Amino acid sequence: QLQLVESGGGLVQPGGSLRLSCTASGFTLDYHAIGWFRQAPGKEREGVSCISSSGITSSYADSVKGRFTISRDSAKNTVYLQMNSLKPEDTAVYYCAAEGNNLCTIYSKTYYSLWGQGTQVTVSS
Repeated sequence: QLQLVESGGGLVQPGGSLRLSCTASGFTLDYHAIGWFRQAPGKEREGVSCISSSGITSSYADSVKGRFTISRDSAKNTVYLQMNSLKPEDTAVYYCAAEGNNLCTIYSKTYYSLWGQGTQVTVSS
């Protein structure tokens, strides 16, 4: 069974850091573009960051540029989202998604065919 599992969410104070993981089972992430999306209560799911299957190209939403970093570890079949300088407005359920192409995008949810179940990130004092 093809599956993506997110982990690493939690409660953190403003200014703190978290590292989210997106681990694949049943397939290798090496040939897949990966996107991270988030959805806050009452809001649309929005793209946060993505990385190409080659790992050469990445993209970030303006709201997270300079604070978030996406990376991939082939040996662990995992993609990470390092989140620093977290703000209350980063509070959301974070999802990773995979698509079997090289190029990634943060502007289309329908581009991705496989989604994880999400992990909650809460930034609050």
